[in-house]
Amino acid sequence: MPLPASIQELLDTQKVTYNIAQMDDRITSLALVQQQQQACLVQSILLQDAQGRVQVLLPGGSMVDLDALQQQTGRHFEGVNIEELKPLMKEGELSCVPALPRWQGMPTIVDAALLKQKKLWLYAGTDGSMLEIAQQDFASIITSSDVVDCATPIPQFVTDARGDEEKILDSVKRFTQKRIRQRLDETLELPPLPETAQRIIKLRADPNADINDLANIVEIDPSLAAQVVSWAASPYYSAPGKIKSVHDAIVRVLGFDMVLNLALGLALGRTMSMRSLTPAHIDEYWRGAVYTAAAVEGLVTSIGRESRPSFGMAYLSGLLNNFGYLVMAEIFPPYWSNIERVCKANPHVPMASVEQHLLGVTGNQVASWLMDNWNMPQEVVVALRQQHNAEYVDEYAVYAKLVHIAQNLLAGAGFGKTLARPIPERLFEELQLDRETAKVTIDNILESGEDLDAIAEKMRG
Repeated sequence: MPLPASIQELLDTQKVTYNIAQMDDRITSLALVQQQQQACLVQSILLQDAQGRVQVLLPGGSMVDLDALQQQTGRHFEGVNIEELKPLMKEGELSCVPALPRWQGMPTIVDAALLKQKKLWLYAGTDGSMLEIAQQDFASIITSSDVVDCATPIPQFVTDARGDEEKILDSVKRFTQKRIRQRLDETLELPPLPETAQRIIKLRADPNADINDLANIVEIDPSLAAQVVSWAASPYYSAPGKIKSVHDAIVRVLGFDMVLNLALGLALGRTMSMRSLTPAHIDEYWRGAVYTAAAVEGLVTSIGRESRPSFGMAYLSGLLNNFGYLVMAEIFPPYWSNIERVCKANPHVPMASVEQHLLGVTGNQVASWLMDNWNMPQEVVVALRQQHNAEYVDEYAVYAKLVHIAQNLLAGAGFGKTLARPIPERLFEELQLDRETAKVTIDNILESGEDLDAIAEKMRG
């Protein structure tokens, strides 16, 4: 793949000696590349403060330690909003921030660990292409850069869910305020499963349940009923005529399975007080839920019927994918702002990794543990727990992998505040998805963004 013209011009200006290296499906993780001692990958992130923006070059598989950077530079950095980066990347026809020093003329800070490597692979700004540079050549192009120790390894996800409860309780005891710790006994101070959700779960297990049974449960809760009706009436579904009732929503538009899972997701979303969240946070939560559910819905539909997983379970997994976001804000309110600050500075790192780094436990772990205690379907429990683990193998791994693909395709298409991670081709093959069809599915969803935003706005009500 040829380099973008803007990158080629920068290389020519800096007189860099390099070769083109390719990341293929045999090498899908940064850790694997470095374990094989082929090269040290170099990634680039952008930070800013009152003095302006800087570029920071880090070893692959690491994240920037803002506190260490502040101690060594005397500057209080924060991340640059993804929305501000997108125009720069679009202008240069880039899919990621290139790891070339002084990109966009910005001052560059280099982590000292990079000077210990014989060979470096610099992200070139396009999917899969790397610039292979020898250490002496790298040193020659960073002579005007500050060299500091500012990188910390991205924590590895623990795939085995056994022992999660012990880890969760330990983190809660260590990080929550004393008055909360004193109330902790054997379980977390989190709300019980809502009565509406209990009724829906019981209904799910009833083989004789029908549309009237579901409509009756939803209609008991006027707010929930209004949200289901408004979802069905959205232009996103282009339903003919006026949707007047939950029964209409089920029969004419959404179907039994979808309304059951939509109502369950809405009921669970309201279990948390959200007292630590601003309206913008709540908007972000519901937009993430709605878009991911729509993306998973589209992906499942494109899988052949003989290989297609349960539509209802896949949809519910997508709708609840970021439930850990609410749980962490509920349990760790004093640390919420710091989690956000570190996430903003490290958009290449999943939020769960930041939570693991700062608190020793992730929102996915807590949400999955909570779902299990609420007797939610194991498909959803696994999807929430393993959604960042593309290597997970289990009876219900397909649901976690669908959420993983949906999240990264959405991020790659410009949705949200994180950068997409590469999705290996074998993952598409395993789920019997076509990569190009999947991308078209996501593009179509984003084209309906105005309708989906309206749905998310109604859901947060």
